[in-house]
Amino acid sequence: MAVLHFQQSGSGANILLIHGLFGSLENLNMVAKGLSDSYCVTNVDVRNHGGSFHENTMDYPSLAQDIIDTLDHLNINSTAILGHSMGGKIAMQVALDFPQRIEKLIVADISPIAYPPHHNQIIAGLLSIDIANINSRKMADQQLANYVEDSGVRQFLLRNIAKNSDGSGLKFKCNLPFIAHCYPQIVKGYQGDKKFNKATLFIKGGNSDYITNEHQARILQLFPQSKAKVIQGAGHWLHAEKTVAFNKIVKDFLQ
Repeated sequence: MAVLHFQQSGSGANILLIHGLFGSLENLNMVAKGLSDSYCVTNVDVRNHGGSFHENTMDYPSLAQDIIDTLDHLNINSTAILGHSMGGKIAMQVALDFPQRIEKLIVADISPIAYPPHHNQIIAGLLSIDIANINSRKMADQQLANYVEDSGVRQFLLRNIAKNSDGSGLKFKCNLPFIAHCYPQIVKGYQGDKKFNKATLFIKGGNSDYITNEHQARILQLFPQSKAKVIQGAGHWLHAEKTVAFNKIVKDFLQ
């Protein structure tokens, strides 16, 4: 049984949150905070991320089983589930494989399809950081800038760097070699033909191209009860860019 690192807050009906690639449960804290006045929120680190265990496979059925193992550990028989980006793919897999465990499904800015690999430059940049010989995130940022131009993206990625437990030097919290090795699994779409026949909400950033009209047929095939909301003026990081709007949409759907 593989239990993920988690944090819980609030009380009431259950909802579980799953972050995206190179993230951690901290990324969804603003969502957890917004929900914890009405719900028992469980926020997890995906394997090879944050405080969770490291394993050199990241196919979606395995990632979904990690969620179920964690729910079993917490004695949660059924829950709503929300996932962003890669976390949305995991949430969809959980709902399709274990529909009896999921009350409602919320997917933030991702479709159940295969995407072209577009993180290769990021992965190369992170692997290029000489973590053994630097002593600050600023030095890491200077090295990463050779590969990743956007300073906001770099700041997000560099949250994966932490001090060693003995205070000497820095380390990556995520397992970079395993994530790099598993990246072809991460970009895959859902492989099966199961259906999740319960209420499902896709939330799209108006400025993001992760969910397109071409994906609609596949979404409705797998999630016949699904509807969509668009947050105008938001990109792929819609929950961080438009937190109030995002949390209101989530709460309205859950109620």
